[in-house]
Amino acid sequence: MSPMPGPVAFKAACPDCRSRFELDAGALRLAIGVSRRTTFYSFTCPECGAAVRKPAGERIVELLTGGGVSTLRSV
Repeated sequence: MSPMPGPVAFKAACPDCRSRFELDAGALRLAIGVSRRTTFYSFTCPECGAAVRKPAGERIVELLTGGGVSTLRSV
């Protein structure tokens, strides 16, 4: 049997306070829309409390969904 992987941590940065940190899957939200403009991930900066929203390309979507991030799909 192979060992169970530990919790996934995602590296992130806040554009407001410029802090860099790691977030677990529960701290992130992923929205998958019909276009690039409506596909993004979001989180709240643990340092300054800013609501952060960043675009998510195919690779980011793949990494976040694979890491257990809660996903909302819009149609």
